[in-house]
Amino acid sequence: MLIPNVLELIAPENPLPLIFDSPHSGTHYPDDFAYACDFDLLKKAEDTYVDDLFAAAPHHGACLLNALFPRSYLDVNRAADDIDPDLFDGNWPYDDMPINPTNRSHAGIGLIRRSLTPDVAIYNHKMLPKDIKSRIETYHAPYHKLLGQLIHDAHKSYGQVWHINCHSMPSKSLKNNPTGRVTPYKQPDFVLGDRDGTSCDLDFTHAIRDHIKSKGYIVAINTPYKGVELVERYSQPSIGRHSIQIEISKALYLNEETYKKNKNYDTLKSDITDLIAFCAAYTKSNLIPMAAD
Repeated sequence: MLIPNVLELIAPENPLPLIFDSPHSGTHYPDDFAYACDFDLLKKAEDTYVDDLFAAAPHHGACLLNALFPRSYLDVNRAADDIDPDLFDGNWPYDDMPINPTNRSHAGIGLIRRSLTPDVAIYNHKMLPKDIKSRIETYHAPYHKLLGQLIHDAHKSYGQVWHINCHSMPSKSLKNNPTGRVTPYKQPDFVLGDRDGTSCDLDFTHAIRDHIKSKGYIVAINTPYKGVELVERYSQPSIGRHSIQIEISKALYLNEETYKKNKNYDTLKSDITDLIAFCAAYTKSNLIPMAAD
């Protein structure tokens, strides 16, 4: 399935209840973006190549959903009402679509980003509320509708579903340990986020952790990334809906200055393909037989 410039779904004929999604690797910059910052800086907000790293998912029986637009234009890993009031002048005019800005919006990184960093603004003008509404309806709503339907259908068919939300993280953001003290703390290569055990069964979280560690990588859980909207919204482990976020250090596979693939790219992609195969095997071995109607 393809919605041009919005999303693509690559699915095998008879998919397992295993769904991967890459919401931040899109590279189609809409004509109405009207950004005012340097494009090279804007590009660095992408989860570059994550969609390609997980491209083997359908070959192992899993669905793969990719956003084709950049997160800096609209972030589907935010709630639809997490709208920054500083983006527009006046009052929000849509009573049927109230806004509820969180701390992320106030920091400039809500549904529609206001800034790339505290010192780099994306826009040099205010947006019109109708344009914000249009972005939500054109990009956010279709992505969530499709992902929600995939998870619902898989759960209905199998009684269980495993959803893996795929991201990459800048290595420089982890150079300092969380306490700020001098310690032997080493930055992780991967961070798994299950919202402190509330979005995914711990057995799956630990199984993924142990598999990745067996490849020689350093793995952290929930520090510093716990998972956001796409993990929280569709998860309910008590009824077999498991969602987990995976963050991969960009330094493992690209040059963080040029954003070109580095010499380790193929090795990491092979390891990610092994991880996909591991998740598929885990899914098959943990399916619960459904009672006949």
